[in-house]
Amino acid sequence: MPRQTNMTVELALLLVLSTVWGASYSFIKVGVETIPPVTLIAARTLIAGAVLLAVLRWRGLRLPRDRRTWGRFLVQACLNSVVPFTLIAWAQQTTDAGLATILNATTPIFAFLLTVLVVRHEAVTGRKLFGVAAGLVGICLIIGVEALGGLGRELLAQLAIVAASVCYAGAAIFGKGFKDLDPMMPAAGSLICGAFVLVPASLLVDQPWRLEPSSASVLALIALAVVSTALAFVIYFRLVQTLGSVGTTAQSYLRVPIGVAIGMVFLGETLSPTAWIGLGCVVAGVIAMTLPARRRAAATA
Repeated sequence: MPRQTNMTVELALLLVLSTVWGASYSFIKVGVETIPPVTLIAARTLIAGAVLLAVLRWRGLRLPRDRRTWGRFLVQACLNSVVPFTLIAWAQQTTDAGLATILNATTPIFAFLLTVLVVRHEAVTGRKLFGVAAGLVGICLIIGVEALGGLGRELLAQLAIVAASVCYAGAAIFGKGFKDLDPMMPAAGSLICGAFVLVPASLLVDQPWRLEPSSASVLALIALAVVSTALAFVIYFRLVQTLGSVGTTAQSYLRVPIGVAIGMVFLGETLSPTAWIGLGCVVAGVIAMTLPARRRAAATA
C-alpha cells in the first residue's frame, strides 16, 4: 500500500486540511457570538453529516449496517466531534481564535504520548522527546500567566482546548481502524452519530427555536459545517491511512500560522509576547516529532 502512495498529492491534501481547519477557529468565534456552543456544534455535525451522506448516495455507496461498525462510528464521533468540538466552541466564547489554534496544535504531542504509553507502536527518540518537552513548555507559557491569577474562566477555557487536543489525538489513532472502508464512510458515519448525540442535547439545553442568530453567525456555521467539517473529514480519514496517525496530525503545526493569521486579519486579534514565545515552542515541538515520520513515509513511497 505505501508503495502506491503519491506523497506529493498526500502532502498537498495535508496543506488543504491545515487551511480549512485553521479557518475553523475563526468560523467558531463568529458563530458563538449569537449561537450557543452546543447548538452550533449540533448544527455543524448535522449539516456536515447530511452533506456527506448525500455525496455517498451520489457516488452509489452505502454506509455499513452492522452494529459493530456503527459502534466504532460512535466512539470515533465522541473522540473526533462530540467532545472536542463542544469543548472548543465553549472555550472560544472567551478565547481568541488564534490562541485556540495554538493550543489545539498540541494534538501531535498527545498522539505521540498515547502511541507510546497505550498503543506502544511509536519509537522513542531524542528528537521526539525534545518535541514533547518543547510542546509542553509552549502550553505552560501560554496558560501559565492565567494560572497565576487563579482558576478563572479564561484558564478553564484554555484547558478545555488542551483536553480537546487529547481527544483529537485519540481519534487519529482509533481512526486507523477504518482502513477497510472508503474514507468518506467513517467521516459520514461518525458525524451522523455525533448529530444523534448533540441535536437532542441542543433541544434540551438551548431551545434553539428561540434563538435569533445573526447572518454572520449563520454564514460562519455553514462554512464551518461544509468546508471545515464535511470536506475536512474526508481528507482527514484518507490521510490517516496514507500518512499514519502521527503524520496526519502534522497539519497541526501547518494550521497554526494560518489560523493565527486569519484571526489577526479578519477578527483583529493580537497575541501577547508570552503567547508568541509559546507558539514558537509548540511549532518547534510538533515539527520535531512529525517530520521524521513523514520522511520515512516518503522514503517508502
